[in-house]
Amino acid sequence: MTASSIAALCVAAAASAAALCAQAAPPTYHVIDRIAGPDGRWDYVRVDAAHNRVLVAHGTSVTAVDLATKAVASKLAPGALLHDAMPVGAGAEFVVTDGGAGKAVFVDAKTGAVVATVQAGKNPDAAAYDAHSGLVLVMNHSGGDITLIDAKTHAVAATVAVGGDLEAAVVDGTGRAFVNVEDKNQIAVVDIAGRKVVARYALTACEGPTGIAYDAADHMLIAACDGATAFVDARTGKVLQTLETGKGADGVAYDPRQQLAFVPSGRGGTLEVIAVRPGKSIVVQTILTQVSARTIALDERTGRLYLPSASYGPPVTVGGRPTLTPGSFRLIVVGR
Repeated sequence: MTASSIAALCVAAAASAAALCAQAAPPTYHVIDRIAGPDGRWDYVRVDAAHNRVLVAHGTSVTAVDLATKAVASKLAPGALLHDAMPVGAGAEFVVTDGGAGKAVFVDAKTGAVVATVQAGKNPDAAAYDAHSGLVLVMNHSGGDITLIDAKTHAVAATVAVGGDLEAAVVDGTGRAFVNVEDKNQIAVVDIAGRKVVARYALTACEGPTGIAYDAADHMLIAACDGATAFVDARTGKVLQTLETGKGADGVAYDPRQQLAFVPSGRGGTLEVIAVRPGKSIVVQTILTQVSARTIALDERTGRLYLPSASYGPPVTVGGRPTLTPGSFRLIVVGR
């Protein structure tokens, strides 16, 4: 949205919306760096604040990018088909979900040594950490269940049946988790202590939810779908608003200090910045990133955002997947 269009919106807005318009001046986010890394497919990206680096689950290993020096360390925690590399235990370890092996692997953050290997479910994908219970939640995408693992003992505490294709999840800090069920267009609400699903929130007009974030101040969930982003009351499941956003999102980030959400479009190669207010959120900036940049991580210390990306060529066979261009992987850095 341009400055002129926002100004016009503010003039036309009712008095009750004037405060939102005043706060929705276009941010000045832009791409500030593109850090080269090794070839290979990727999935989730995480900021490891304890070691001032970014972790990318990079196909058959984890790639770490030092944020001070831009040095890239690759081939950490090798596996079959990695999806997530999430810091746990105040950063002393990180847990890697291995979709190919059906396992969650705990790794010493300093040495890179494997600390424990835990059997999960079918195609473990996204992970989440609940400080309230001390449990790691592993979303088994194809299995339709969640493996709960004690972060200290590395023992499986329980398995929660959910059903459907599970994507990313967030916790509210009071014992509940919210997980996107991609093929059912819903958010499943999980009572972690009770080991059960207690509610299902239907996402109307929001197809294929993948990324999810939590606005704790407003008790609001932000779910990124394919071409839309839904804002949902976490207590009731009411869809407060659905905004049109780019195609091919596989993540969303929320900055509570700025009250801004960031939704990447992997197909369009854009990043949309949304001023978040319950029922009144608006897109205030669209940034050109790169086609394929679909996952995202926020460094809450600096406000910077990190998006893995690469260039692709035509598929080798008709109907096949596009082929990755060698040497094209970049970690895109977005900031003010």
